[in-house]
Amino acid sequence: MQKVKERIINLVRELNTHNYNYYVLDKPTISDYEFDLRLQELIDFEKQYPAFVLPDSPTQRVGGEITKQFEHAKHSTPMLSLGNTYNKAELQAFDARVKAGLQTNQVEYVCELKYDGVAIALIYEQSKLKQAITRGDGVQGDLITNNVKTIRSIPLMIEGEVPSLLEVRGEIIMPHQSFSLLNAEREEMGESLFANPRNAASGSLKLQDSTEVAKRKLDGFMYFLSTELLDIQTHYDAMQQLKKWKFKVSPYSRLCHSLEEVFTFIEEWDERRKNLPFDIDGVVLKVNDYTMQNQLGNTAKSPRWAIAYKFKAERVATKLLDVTYQVGRTGAVTPVANLQAVQLAGTTVKRASLHNADIMDQLDIHRGDSVFVEKGGEIIPKIVDVDLNQRSKHALPITFISHCPECNTPLIRKEGEAAYYCPNAKACPPQIKGKLEHFISRKAMNIDSLGEGKIDLLVEQKKILRIEDLYQLRAEDLIGLEKSYVTNEKERIVSFREKTVQNILNGIAQSKTVSFDRVLYAIGIRYVGETSAKKLAQHFRNIDGLMQASVLQLMEVEDIGEKIAESIVLYFQDNDNLKTIQSLKENGLQFSLTQNETPLSSKLQGLTFVVSGSFGSPQRRKELEDMVEKNGGKLLGAVSNKLSFLIAGENIGPAKFDKAKQLGIPIISEDEFMQLVSE
Repeated sequence: MQKVKERIINLVRELNTHNYNYYVLDKPTISDYEFDLRLQELIDFEKQYPAFVLPDSPTQRVGGEITKQFEHAKHSTPMLSLGNTYNKAELQAFDARVKAGLQTNQVEYVCELKYDGVAIALIYEQSKLKQAITRGDGVQGDLITNNVKTIRSIPLMIEGEVPSLLEVRGEIIMPHQSFSLLNAEREEMGESLFANPRNAASGSLKLQDSTEVAKRKLDGFMYFLSTELLDIQTHYDAMQQLKKWKFKVSPYSRLCHSLEEVFTFIEEWDERRKNLPFDIDGVVLKVNDYTMQNQLGNTAKSPRWAIAYKFKAERVATKLLDVTYQVGRTGAVTPVANLQAVQLAGTTVKRASLHNADIMDQLDIHRGDSVFVEKGGEIIPKIVDVDLNQRSKHALPITFISHCPECNTPLIRKEGEAAYYCPNAKACPPQIKGKLEHFISRKAMNIDSLGEGKIDLLVEQKKILRIEDLYQLRAEDLIGLEKSYVTNEKERIVSFREKTVQNILNGIAQSKTVSFDRVLYAIGIRYVGETSAKKLAQHFRNIDGLMQASVLQLMEVEDIGEKIAESIVLYFQDNDNLKTIQSLKENGLQFSLTQNETPLSSKLQGLTFVVSGSFGSPQRRKELEDMVEKNGGKLLGAVSNKLSFLIAGENIGPAKFDKAKQLGIPIISEDEFMQLVSE
């Protein structure tokens, strides 16, 4: 038995080395045939002796786990997005801001390729991959660990000395070859094709069957060590350490000592990107020194020490056939250009947004014009110019419509706003559908069983015309409803059968447990997003307090400005909206904070905290941060003279520790913090 165990250990070690050489170093040291022979030997041994299966065995990458619903997990620290620049002048302005903030002219930047994929956070406990979390909304994402384990370039176990808790962040991508094979298979099976590798990677990571994910042959590059290590003071050194731990880190990154070197890197890769086996859409600049990063800190959305330079989008010319208009849930009317089909950045483009009447006026578009189209951020097609040399002398200008294209109501335009609106909010079909679709969306009430065209059919059949009508639906209202519609040039059928109807009714019933802040977001008050809904819920604690608040009282809430405050007051002055709230209350929706959500105390009121280092698990660190907020304290993103306490765990970064000591800020342990709260 001991010999079998040793053989299994040796096979796992050998096969993992070959996997690393092939998928990370791109230097295979064994033929596929020889690899398959050894792998089959390992599979046979593991079948006979399942007790000897190792967690990092390559057999654990083939998938087989079925995930019906992905759980959510909060990030240890927010996964922020990067600010974008598009020209040298904007990069020079960024460099000037960095140097002014640091009061120095000597700054090193690390230049990296900006991968066009899906951001991911990998959590390792005791060297073993424990969790893989998507970026989500930056605060929390989906747990997709089983699917990520199928990606052969991501280590399941880390060799060597590793902190007990390690977090690494990076990007999951789909290489061009995998993308081409996948779309060829889908075309052969009559399925719709993915528009680009990024969409394909995102869709693959959300598949319920990890066996199918394994077939997609995804890849990944790591670009950030989230865990602070005492002996690493720069981002560049952190990436070298990740390489030692056998993570796949881009070989193309470069340490630049001046902005001129940065420009050279950008110019080089603007050309070389065309020959890469995967998509990039720009270059990322990061201040190399961690102490400098901490000194610069973050805004609410982005780090001040990093920025993305986006490559100029590909541009093509095509013919403008017509302009049609779409009405959104707020009544905003958006003009859409219908184009002669043209290939752009690997996709077929037939439509492009014209945004609003001002943009149409600036472009001065005429019927039959030859227009130039780009993809904004490589995703959304937009018209950027008109080829006047191709314009017919008899071409007529296209002017913005004066009446709603759906209900024929005269459009209005509010002072200071670019959009025209249809004011017929209660009877305009797209507005009704839009409000309902927003209400049932995942970040709101999460009634996912009502997607895929079902709302359209229910509105057309007049089964629901207001959001509160959802809670009056009965099985007999739904069973037997059916409609065919065309999407992506293919006919689909929406059919309400017994099982579908039961799922819908269950989803509606379950939505009654959704928290107050999400209900507040779901009812669709203009300008009230997820974050502002959360802050309003925490401040007023129930809908009655919010409904009675004045503009000035609303503006006392953090991040609630005059525009949002006025919109809230106007919403609750509308009797129709008040009827909706009353009806939803009577149907059992949550319009106040539950005991778990209610702040525990105001003991930490006026105090600010930074939680840094490891505390045994990512969950414990988040628990400490939640405890700060639930007791009236405020979390900061960096150490500064505004900080009251630094809560220090194991492996806290020396930069934060030294800066706190330098500023005379109290550094306390987890136990000392708990004592502070209990007092």
